[in-house]
Amino acid sequence: MLCYYLPMTTTREHSADAEPSVHEHHSADRAAAERKEPAYVVTEKAVMEKSEIARRFLETRARLNTNVEKANNFLVKRFYNIDHNAYLDGALPAKTKELMGLVASTVLRCDDCVTYHVIQAYRLGVSRAEQEESLNVALVVGGTIVVPHLRRGYELLEELYG
Repeated sequence: MLCYYLPMTTTREHSADAEPSVHEHHSADRAAAERKEPAYVVTEKAVMEKSEIARRFLETRARLNTNVEKANNFLVKRFYNIDHNAYLDGALPAKTKELMGLVASTVLRCDDCVTYHVIQAYRLGVSRAEQEESLNVALVVGGTIVVPHLRRGYELLEELYG
């Protein structure tokens, strides 16, 4: 458990009693102070009422996450924490981060991830046009192999935005 408390090494060596540099200290303080929970404009419940695809996805995700939580796995908890914090409002707004997640998920061909990021972006007030433009970027980056995942993304967009 000692590694949990040690700082990650950088290009310079850290000794056990080394203090972080002034720059490192202020950067960490500023980053922590600037991150905050995003302001959702649509509730998860409202999304579930509007879209059958979203309802099935969110219910399944909640059920499966219960099984993961029962395992009480330290590394999984740490990863979930990192994931949560990465999508907080910060130097980049949460809306932008969700659209970046949508692009990456589409390129990686993860349908569950695409669904999740479409829902989260919708909840944050992202327009359909912004989501479609993000999917355009994913198509250019990923090529035609992402088209099946693009189709499923568009199906969810149709249910959410009409």
